[in-house]
Amino acid sequence: MADFTDEDDALLEELGVEVETRKQGGRTPREERIIAGFEDIQRFVDQHGHPPQHGEDRDIFERLYAIRLDRLRDLDECRNLLAPLDRQGLLESVSTPMGFADQLDDDQLLSQLGVEGVGASDITELRHVRSTAEKRAAEEVANRQKCEDFGKFKPLFEQVQKDISLGFRQTRRFERKSEIARGRFYILGGQKAYVAAMEEPFSNEHGNIDARLRVIFDNGTESNLLMRSFQKALQQDAAGRRIIEPSAGPLFADDNEDGDEASGIIYVLRSKSDHPAVAAHRNVLHKIGVTGGDVKQRVASAKLDPTFLMAEVEIVSTYELYNINRTKLENLIHRVFGAAQLDIEIPDRFGNLVVPREWFLVPLFVIDEAVERIKNGTITEYGYEPAQAALVRLDASKSHRGAQAR
Repeated sequence: MADFTDEDDALLEELGVEVETRKQGGRTPREERIIAGFEDIQRFVDQHGHPPQHGEDRDIFERLYAIRLDRLRDLDECRNLLAPLDRQGLLESVSTPMGFADQLDDDQLLSQLGVEGVGASDITELRHVRSTAEKRAAEEVANRQKCEDFGKFKPLFEQVQKDISLGFRQTRRFERKSEIARGRFYILGGQKAYVAAMEEPFSNEHGNIDARLRVIFDNGTESNLLMRSFQKALQQDAAGRRIIEPSAGPLFADDNEDGDEASGIIYVLRSKSDHPAVAAHRNVLHKIGVTGGDVKQRVASAKLDPTFLMAEVEIVSTYELYNINRTKLENLIHRVFGAAQLDIEIPDRFGNLVVPREWFLVPLFVIDEAVERIKNGTITEYGYEPAQAALVRLDASKSHRGAQAR
């Protein structure tokens, strides 16, 4: 670009020509921003020993740095500016898959990286470069390693996903007032994150309370990062979420109050079938279901229905429900006892094999306990452990043992 005097600049402005002032040192603010973005990538390479790469198994920050690097390589202006600074040979053209880039526009990409206000056509127009503290927080989150004992956390992620699908848990935007707590789940960069451990809190250099965390991600990685860094990353992530704790609420009432409407009955049945698999476990094999009608009518044709094992049944216990979503309650009960579901095929009247889904090898006293926990809203914290014939808390160690038993 030619050098202009102040008068020349004024004249060009009068003519409507945009003039880009150069900072001391001969660089425009735009060029400084391009360099700052490139230096972020260089720091990543220094830390990890390789250029940022694309791929679903990569951390979101690495994938975004890879996309930024691809854009910088494509623009001659950027290549010419950055070539003297490219001590790692990053500007050499490399063909890489851009699957992740196809899913986000430039504004979303840079939002994930902590920068704002970018035009859709040029990823180099960074109008805000993150502070050192923000970069440090992002790098800490991005610095993950393989979780060697992921097997004991995997059942937790699977259960949380089931709870979300069934409506027992919901996600909420992570806001400034949101807290980080041990044993809770969050969503960062499209991945579910579980706070498995939190060390003793301490006061950081700014006088704020902080703590070192062990955070497990659902892709089998983990990060030992500071609570403040995790909070900042969740706040800056446009899709950052907290997964709220499940609450069953008062699903049952011993006595219905005025105005309550009966919603149905949960019933427990015992089969009179002479099938060997049934006869061998008759005292602990129960069908657990929910109906909006009369239970006796529901089971009247049991011997003709493969759902009831094509045999007469005995009504063992019933519990009346009020103001409840029967389908959600039934799904919840079946989730709790899923590890003890009977694996059997029964031919119907036409010889077609049917797999009944509502029969469980569970003692009656455990079912009674489950009902009590549904009443007080704690059932979502428990699952059935067949090896112990008991309800156990869904913490990491017990979930792991339950997964092994299954």
